[in-house]
Amino acid sequence: MTVVRLERLDGVSVAHARRALFDAIDRSETDVQLDLAAVEWVDRLGLALLAAAHERAHRRGHHLVVQRAHPRLRRILAVTRLTRVLHLQPA
Repeated sequence: MTVVRLERLDGVSVAHARRALFDAIDRSETDVQLDLAAVEWVDRLGLALLAAAHERAHRRGHHLVVQRAHPRLRRILAVTRLTRVLHLQPA
């Protein structure tokens, strides 16, 4: 199992997060676990990254599984309807 831990998902950190996440997806032979425990807020660039990472994992036959998402982040994902495509583990 591959686990990626991110501390931020905003314009300042999205380039680093994209490299880390896409590298993990490309190397993984199974689903990728995305630990977002430290992320309380996400901007549009971070949301776009989550959608792109989901699509990349899906093309490789895997899931991007979001774990330990903060309640505030869960609300943002629900409002933007990303909960329809992302696999969120129960809080």
